[in-house]
Amino acid sequence: MNRWYGKLLGAIAGALLFRANPLFGAVVGLLLGHAFDADWFRLRERENPYAELGLTREASDAEIDQAYRRLMSQYHPDKVAGAAPELREQAEKRARAINAAYDRIRALRRR
Repeated sequence: MNRWYGKLLGAIAGALLFRANPLFGAVVGLLLGHAFDADWFRLRERENPYAELGLTREASDAEIDQAYRRLMSQYHPDKVAGAAPELREQAEKRARAINAAYDRIRALRRR
């Protein structure tokens, strides 16, 4: 999905902030808006830990636990101990991301 509103809002805000040279401000704002729209700041990744586990927000606690166990059994670093170093590193990164998502979901559900 291509987002466009960041570019528009950035160009308007830049032009208003740089009143001495509105064209320069609009270009700067347009670039910042593009960065926002392209998700260079990784805002969408942090917002949805459910996507990391392949679930929706409506998932039950049992479904969350099952998805966590399934993914950890697949990506646990001990499972790929004899693999190439690159694969072990990728598995460790994925396991860390899965653990972080699971912890975040548990914290959100406790509130």
